[in-house]
Amino acid sequence: MTTGRIVIDGTSLSCGQVTAVARGRAQVRVADAALAAARAAWRVAGEVAVRQPVYGRNTGVGANRVVGIGAAEGAGHGLRLLRSHAAGAGPLLARELARAMLVVRLNQIGAGGSGVDPAVLPVLADAINRGFTPPVPLYGAIGTGDLTALASTGLCLLGERSWQSGTGPPGGGLQAAGSSGVGSSDAGAPGDGPPPRFEVNSADALAFMSSNAATLGESAIAYCDLAELLRSTVVIAALSLLAAHASLEPYAEKVHLACPHPGQQWVAASVRALMDGAEVTPGRVQDPYGFRAFPQVHGPVVDAVGYADGVVVRELNAAGENPLVDVEGQRVWHNGNFHAAYVGLALDTTRAALFQTAALSAARLGMLVEPSFTGLNPFQADTVTSSGIMILEYVAQSAVADIRRFATPAALGNAVLSRGVEEHAGFSTQSAHATSDAVSAYRVVLACELIAAARALRMQGRAPATGGLRRAYDIADAVLDPRMADRPLDADVAAATGILGEYASLCP
Repeated sequence: MTTGRIVIDGTSLSCGQVTAVARGRAQVRVADAALAAARAAWRVAGEVAVRQPVYGRNTGVGANRVVGIGAAEGAGHGLRLLRSHAAGAGPLLARELARAMLVVRLNQIGAGGSGVDPAVLPVLADAINRGFTPPVPLYGAIGTGDLTALASTGLCLLGERSWQSGTGPPGGGLQAAGSSGVGSSDAGAPGDGPPPRFEVNSADALAFMSSNAATLGESAIAYCDLAELLRSTVVIAALSLLAAHASLEPYAEKVHLACPHPGQQWVAASVRALMDGAEVTPGRVQDPYGFRAFPQVHGPVVDAVGYADGVVVRELNAAGENPLVDVEGQRVWHNGNFHAAYVGLALDTTRAALFQTAALSAARLGMLVEPSFTGLNPFQADTVTSSGIMILEYVAQSAVADIRRFATPAALGNAVLSRGVEEHAGFSTQSAHATSDAVSAYRVVLACELIAAARALRMQGRAPATGGLRRAYDIADAVLDPRMADRPLDADVAAATGILGEYASLCP
């Protein structure tokens, strides 16, 4: 349900805003400043192309960059580019990812520097606000521009390819394109009226396609989701700490002042705040790493996400175009800002750090099935011959195994393309896909730990007395099945997964 409107000005788009629009919680409005910046760049691009070669505008692309495009064939050049580059393959991306791509490209064009006709901005805004998205296949980009995805978008604007309608199911429900004028960015309900149309100028085709908008949109959503889950993790770990009679000594302020990594300090301080007032009687002189080293293992992924968010936000609001139109200097600059190496490497680092904390969550789950930690039967079973939550360890380790697989750095790959003139790739697109998948798997790991912690506290009769930890317990208690007898646990995992987001706000 739409709850607000985000102003697209080319300078201030955040990962949270991309996510809100992508998931239909907000609409967009193009700022006058963004229209003015795009208009100025469009004018300069046209003027410069009259007097010199401008890549993609009056030349071929890739290895064909040395081929000039004469006036006689220029009118069809852009259309040929769009058609030839709309060659993605595989299953379609989720519509929220295609919608995120549109938001990002809208903001990038509004930053100035692309040279794309500014009249496309209200049309893209109209598509976003009415729930129209282009079909974007999974395969087609390698981190040097989402050419296939944006070529498909261009053909949707021209009416040669069908939009996905906001009224249909995700990933389907294609609505045939019709003709219409330039849409209003304040249009009504999703799918109302004819599909958005815009005659992409031939000279603008490459400029419209030359962007990492799909990769950045997916990255923004992944980081927004992961930041929320990392806060939830702290709350769930605190519940586990209480259930396992773990010591608070490893969280003492003095400990973390002695090794002052920012993420580590934040994790320890958050746990101290959550446990304030809780009745904790340590069961051991020294706990296993799942509790004793939680700040040191969870802190790195917190820091990695903080760094990566900064990288992605800079890219969201950059005029990362090739060629870049320099309005002030009245010229264009051919450059490599299309290369998303910063984004890909930040994503790779984040997934490696995420694997570490996911493995530690699974380790805490292992402690919560041990009688020596909980005082309960093995596997928190209701009788010594029952299986209790035994299977949750298998489920969690299955998800951890996938996170390990997704943690393989995409940046270790390479490709030489277009007759050797494009001889490097960072595969940030594949890194974004892997990050989305890793986040999904991490939800399962956390859900399993939450079930184990809440069930142990129930069986111990030790619900936290007050504060955020009590609210965390009550949230789980309200949705998790109270029966302790052996039964299918898949519904519990689904219920726990569904409430993970609520825990983020409880983290101090």
